[in-house]
Amino acid sequence: MKKLLVVALLVTAGPGLARAAEVEALSRIDAVTVFPMGAEVVRVAKVQLEKGEHTVLFRDLPASAVDGSIRVEGTASGKLEIGSVDTRRLFVPQANAEANATERRQIETELEALRDDRARLDAQVQGAETQKQLITNLTQLPTRPAPSSGSERGEDWTAVLALIATGSAEAQRAIQDAQIRTRETDRKIQDLEKKLGEIAPEKTERTEAKVFVVAQSALEADITLRYQVSNASWTPLYDVRLATGDKTVAPKIDLARRASISQRTGEAWTDVAVTLSTTRPAAGASAPELRPLIVDFEPPPPPPAPRPEMSMAPAPTTAVGRGAEDAVAQAAPMEEGEADDRDGLGGAMRYKKAAVVERPAEVVQAPFHALYAVPGRLAIPETGEAKRVQLGAEVIEPSLTIRTVPKVDPKAYLYAKFNLPKGSPLLPGAVSLFRDGTFVGTGRLPMLSPGEEHELGFGVDDLVRVRHAISEETRGETGLISTSRTDSRNFLISIKSMHERSVALAVFDQVPVSANQEIKVDLTGKAPTKQNVDDKRGVVVWEGKLDPDQEQTIEFGYRVSWPSAKSVIYRQ
Repeated sequence: MKKLLVVALLVTAGPGLARAAEVEALSRIDAVTVFPMGAEVVRVAKVQLEKGEHTVLFRDLPASAVDGSIRVEGTASGKLEIGSVDTRRLFVPQANAEANATERRQIETELEALRDDRARLDAQVQGAETQKQLITNLTQLPTRPAPSSGSERGEDWTAVLALIATGSAEAQRAIQDAQIRTRETDRKIQDLEKKLGEIAPEKTERTEAKVFVVAQSALEADITLRYQVSNASWTPLYDVRLATGDKTVAPKIDLARRASISQRTGEAWTDVAVTLSTTRPAAGASAPELRPLIVDFEPPPPPPAPRPEMSMAPAPTTAVGRGAEDAVAQAAPMEEGEADDRDGLGGAMRYKKAAVVERPAEVVQAPFHALYAVPGRLAIPETGEAKRVQLGAEVIEPSLTIRTVPKVDPKAYLYAKFNLPKGSPLLPGAVSLFRDGTFVGTGRLPMLSPGEEHELGFGVDDLVRVRHAISEETRGETGLISTSRTDSRNFLISIKSMHERSVALAVFDQVPVSANQEIKVDLTGKAPTKQNVDDKRGVVVWEGKLDPDQEQTIEFGYRVSWPSAKSVIYRQ
């Protein structure tokens, strides 16, 4: 029966440990806990030890292992004490270094031959261009002056023309052949250079861990190493599928939690158990501190510099500006397969197809964080390629709202408001939105705690028709002695629903906001439900309920008045 290792980390190894026998251990990655930034890797190894003092060497840790994060524990069939753990960086040869070197030399030889061929083709093109230029010069013979002796030209122009035509065609053909071969050669050179760059170097940087142990008897030990790496992360993703329902079926939301995992730690995670944690070990452990913010009188300007005796120009004076020190504290704070349940017909046989479902992650709630145990064992490459997994799914009953801003866009938009059920919180992340099985867009979810309310938009609702029009617009003056000018505008908004069930309605618009006490703004018509919505001055909303096949109208307006001696402008 194995016993738990006795761990006693010593600052300085004794003389006996310095003469300990070295035992090289081969470890493998068994489990990984991935944080939003960084990860903790768990390696396991089995070693056989004789009685006495030993140095167990682990040379397969990545260079990205964070200093000071390495911990050693485990079990043994006898009494085993850990004296100390030392780490260092070193370069170790690759297991296939000799094969890589042979392949590298072969590729380099091929590249040299191809580059020589490339140079010869360039020379061939240059020679053909020169030949083509000489042939072109023959066309200038008829324009040259006759010989000085006054004799007539004796050129055979038929032969000259035939030579020009034949020579030009051959030169052009030689240029084209060389260019085609040049392109093929360049592609080969490019492919070999890429292949050469993909060959792993002969040596790679690793982290070596030396574990000094004392065995009281011959035993077998299962040693576990834990260390953290920084080049790994996971990002939450969400699918929100809204089923709008009908007059008998209530709407519902299927919320699927997913995660995208990636890593560039320098080691492949193959056949490992993966746990996702919401903890942020890289973030600061303590809250930031504020420094005193002091206000004082502005110091007087320094006296001007004395003028030199012979200088005609005054010396420049230095002005001291107002200074204040500010301290601002800042705290850092699943598109997989889809399935539906339907009857299928295969050949002459009819059978019921079972829906394909994804295995959710097991969620472990802790007081200050959540852990998602991803089912099965995963392989996550070290190339940074994302691995997507599902963490869980929830069904939520939302309340639907039609929201419209007809002044800007005469369309109605469908919104779903819901409360997050009890369980783990939602981390900020991208969300894919589906309405009745159709993808309608993407968005982002903020940090949401259980029980918190949130609202999501699901695109244009074609079953609601919206119209917006100016029904009246007048300008004039009022008063006998002290006159004022007025600007009145009235609007008419109509909304018609073709839904089979009642939905909530929110119509947004705006009225002018006075920037001066002499300018008065009065609302007319139907009073809005709320004013200054979301602390936005002038934004108003009418809320209500829109029944099936019902058309509602909203008549409202505003009246702006100001002294006639002045003019007003409207600006956003």
